[in-house]
Amino acid sequence: MQSQTENKKLNVLFIVTDDLNCDIGSYGNDQVLTPNIDQLAKNGVLFGNAHIQYPLCGPSRISFMTGLYPDQTHVKRLRIYLRQTLPRVTTIGQRFKQENYHAVRVGKIFHYHNPRDIGTAGHDDNYTWHQTVNPYGRDKIEEYKINTLKKRSYGGTLSWLAAEGTDEEQTDGIGATETIKFLDQYAKSGENFFLAFGLYRPHTPYVAPKKYFNLYETDEMKVPKSNDAYLKTLPAPAAASVRKKIEQRNLEEGLAKTIKEAYYATTSFVDAQIGRVLDKLKATGLDKNTIVVFTSDHGYHLGEHGHWQKQTLFDNATRVPLIVAGPGINKNEKIMEAPVELVDLYPTIMDLMGFETPAYVSGKSFAPILKDSKARVRKSALTELRVDMGKNKAQGYSIKTSRYRLTQWEKNGKFEYELYDHKYDKKELRNLAQSGNYKKIKDSLTNVIKHRIAEARIQPDGLGPVNSNQKEWSEPKTVHSMPK
Repeated sequence: MQSQTENKKLNVLFIVTDDLNCDIGSYGNDQVLTPNIDQLAKNGVLFGNAHIQYPLCGPSRISFMTGLYPDQTHVKRLRIYLRQTLPRVTTIGQRFKQENYHAVRVGKIFHYHNPRDIGTAGHDDNYTWHQTVNPYGRDKIEEYKINTLKKRSYGGTLSWLAAEGTDEEQTDGIGATETIKFLDQYAKSGENFFLAFGLYRPHTPYVAPKKYFNLYETDEMKVPKSNDAYLKTLPAPAAASVRKKIEQRNLEEGLAKTIKEAYYATTSFVDAQIGRVLDKLKATGLDKNTIVVFTSDHGYHLGEHGHWQKQTLFDNATRVPLIVAGPGINKNEKIMEAPVELVDLYPTIMDLMGFETPAYVSGKSFAPILKDSKARVRKSALTELRVDMGKNKAQGYSIKTSRYRLTQWEKNGKFEYELYDHKYDKKELRNLAQSGNYKKIKDSLTNVIKHRIAEARIQPDGLGPVNSNQKEWSEPKTVHSMPK
């Protein structure tokens, strides 16, 4: 087998974080320390207007791993398995297997509950991957030490811990170590690879070694304030989405600052593990023929609009970091306005590799932008969300253009809208849907969003059987960790 120095074929290192928003140095946040992600941005192309298609882990991950919209995958809840709805779809990992690449997962790529399922097998392992590694670290073993707003609830509730010990003892630290081992293996064997490194943080619980908490001062954290008067400016489903969890409403200021500090500390910890992997990539020389793709499964609120975590159609939840670097790709380029979607990852990676994209993939390749910053492939990015409202559900769709966000909510046949002008309101706090000055803009974007929704609902040919209306599976009660 050829060594990697002789091998001219490209490889892919796919780095996916969990619940990471754009509070990153290279995205303009000077408070958060992320030197390794920032260096990756200098080595490649950073997208500042990239959006997921559903702001929840399971539906989002299935969407970008198949290149299909949630209306096409029929997965809009956490506990629905990909093969329940699309038993014959070909994932990104499967395409690499078909091309005789070694497809490996380390950590979390498809959804499974975090932190409950850490250390266990992932969804679609036998089909998408040749080999998998399920790291299990001190953060999971010592889960009982974690501070939480809701007793024995860690993944779905704000929770945090400044941990004892080293990076290498944490689950993501172990994941980085295992990813490094694969890079050493490939450097020696010359085997081509699709290596997916999925981190479990900064998803709750925000756990990181104490040294990362020491990077920040609690009192320097700024948490936005919100009130009931603001909620009255929103359609009812939007207001419900930002007041979903009772225990996370109207947090005391000191507590809110502590929690935000923990998120930033965990983000810096995640950055350090990514840095370890990128350093090894360079040390082995594999960087010369490896495309690096870095992103997150959705954005994250840290008190904006009075909300914490995800599941809204505001920029905080839909917008994600996205950086692509490697041979033949522009360096130190920031594409801040051009909309792209994570369903576009599948065809983009295929184009970069010279592989054929399955005909049913709905995403559009943004590979041209990686070499020409003036190129454009989309005029808007589409995201959807269902919101439970008692006996009824509201269906929301949102598009983000280079300047505007329009969100459409439908409940019981009635439509309501939100419109935000990012030229003057990047925080999306002033709903202009009823403003006469923006009527033409709203009317135009309403036509656009209806067309985008119709497109996203088309079932493409070639998918094989499609099983819609699948229900979430039921689960037993969790057995929590305890002191030994």
